[in-house]
Amino acid sequence: VQLQASGGGLVQPGGSLRLSCVVSGSIDTFVAVGWYRQAPGKQREVVTTIFRGGFTSYVDSVKGRFTISRDNGKNMVYLQMNNLKPEDTAVYYCYARDFKFVEYWGQGTQVTVSS
Repeated sequence: VQLQASGGGLVQPGGSLRLSCVVSGSIDTFVAVGWYRQAPGKQREVVTTIFRGGFTSYVDSVKGRFTISRDNGKNMVYLQMNNLKPEDTAVYYCYARDFKFVEYWGQGTQVTVSS
């Protein structure tokens, strides 16, 4: 399984970015797909997950600002990030979890929020 994230960059506070992740194989074969992030000197945290049935979950710090979506036909997962804050600065990784609860990670994409 291969995942490749893209769409990161430098943005000013209050700005927006849309991250994309292409997943090899059918997304339908995974019980969940989502995004992690890791900031310098901090532990990795799950930002958001979308489950096979469509249920979504978000870490409290991004609720109301970030939206996860997927396109099963294109095997793509997206993360729309609005009203970005400096504390959102991190490397963002997409992941997929199969029915045996094995997780697969892709190469991350850097998001930097700074004026």
